[in-house]
Amino acid sequence: MTHGIRTRLALACALLLGTAGAAQAATVVTDWNDEALEAIRVTHPGPPMVARMLAITNTAMYDAWAAYDNKANGTQLGGELRRPASERTDANRRKAMSFAAYRVLVDLFPTRQAQFAAEMAGLGYDPTDTTGNIATPQGVGNVAAAALIQYRHADGSNQLGNVNGGAPYSDYTGYLPVNSPTQIVDPNHWQPLAVPDGSGGFVLQKFIAPHWSLVKPFALSRYDQFPVKAPARFGTFAYLQQALQVVYYSATLNDRQKTIAEYWADGPSSELPPGHWVLFAKHVSERDHHTLGQDVKMTFAMTNAVLDASITSWGYKRQFDYIRPVSAVHFLFKNRPIFAWAGEGLGTRVILGQNWRPYQAATVVTPPFAEYVSGHSIFSASAAEVLKRYTGSDYFGAAVTVPAGSSRVEPGLVPAHDVVLSWPTFTAAADEAGISRRYGGIHFQDGDVEARVLGRKIGAQAYTLSRAYINGTAGN
Repeated sequence: MTHGIRTRLALACALLLGTAGAAQAATVVTDWNDEALEAIRVTHPGPPMVARMLAITNTAMYDAWAAYDNKANGTQLGGELRRPASERTDANRRKAMSFAAYRVLVDLFPTRQAQFAAEMAGLGYDPTDTTGNIATPQGVGNVAAAALIQYRHADGSNQLGNVNGGAPYSDYTGYLPVNSPTQIVDPNHWQPLAVPDGSGGFVLQKFIAPHWSLVKPFALSRYDQFPVKAPARFGTFAYLQQALQVVYYSATLNDRQKTIAEYWADGPSSELPPGHWVLFAKHVSERDHHTLGQDVKMTFAMTNAVLDASITSWGYKRQFDYIRPVSAVHFLFKNRPIFAWAGEGLGTRVILGQNWRPYQAATVVTPPFAEYVSGHSIFSASAAEVLKRYTGSDYFGAAVTVPAGSSRVEPGLVPAHDVVLSWPTFTAAADEAGISRRYGGIHFQDGDVEARVLGRKIGAQAYTLSRAYINGTAGN
């Protein structure tokens, strides 16, 4: 359901708002973000990697753009690339930004170089031009990108696998799960699952990026700059209560809630939650008829907020290593009857606790990393906070129609009729993203709510720093 629907989001929003013509007003910022999102859909990186990839892409474009502003500083070279007033044309800005975006995207997605080169050719640029002469826009873009690439290659993400001689982005901290796919030793901790691969076999989950708290942030001082309370411990009433709430959601899901759970699921073949908000930013760009400068400043702030959100979320995921609802329900209610969603087309029935499953595609079940705190909630809240501050209003006004029968979980059955999801405000969209994970059986209430609070704080802080770069008071 999610990928095809969301890639039509901008058109759907335009039609509902009566502004279909706005789709013609794309800038190179939205063009290169579209390229990045498609690369993400094809190569399937994990959520924190996606946040970093989008932040790098949009920071590269911002750093190149800043060279043609009278006061903005780049994040790596400050004002060293600044060009004289006579060169500050949109043509030069677009070219510099495109070269910067191209260079970092090839570094991030080397298997997509041909597609990125085709985009450059379509824009009328020669991707083989590697000049470092900053008297030319291509030189500005190349130099800005090189500085950012050098910085991010040593940012703790292990993008190149050179920290440990392993695979790109692989863990170098020695994380090992407490529980196994077949046994829960400690019901306070995450359990890797054996998930169906869709071909009759199974894939054993491995925690994605348990080292991510060590990645250099944008505005954060460290991943736990903003403290959270600890999640409920096994043996307490709160632990049992949160599991019962998940089961209650499962038992009472209606078509709209199922649709919300699927729309926001952002599974492995999608642009994932960080990319979802880049699509929303594109809608804002079209809605408000953004200039090139407005676009680059907005996405620079938003994607770096989401990067910081990934560092905080994954830091707490590693710190608490907390159990997912599916494992908790199986553990608490093994061989005990519960009233819950029973599977595709079966509705709500009495089932044994160990047979309960989240409202997710069978090949997903639950994400391969710990529960607390929610990535969806923190990504969405941080992005929404930036968009609210940047536009000067919480007004969003977007909507999408989910066609009848388009469910991946219950194809042909859900929803029974077309469902329109609409978001009057950025906050409403972020809140729906958060609660969608409770509807879907992926998160407990605290994992969602605590992450929303964190996201708003992170978004506000990242926005403030982005404005300092734009105003020339940071990066000196």
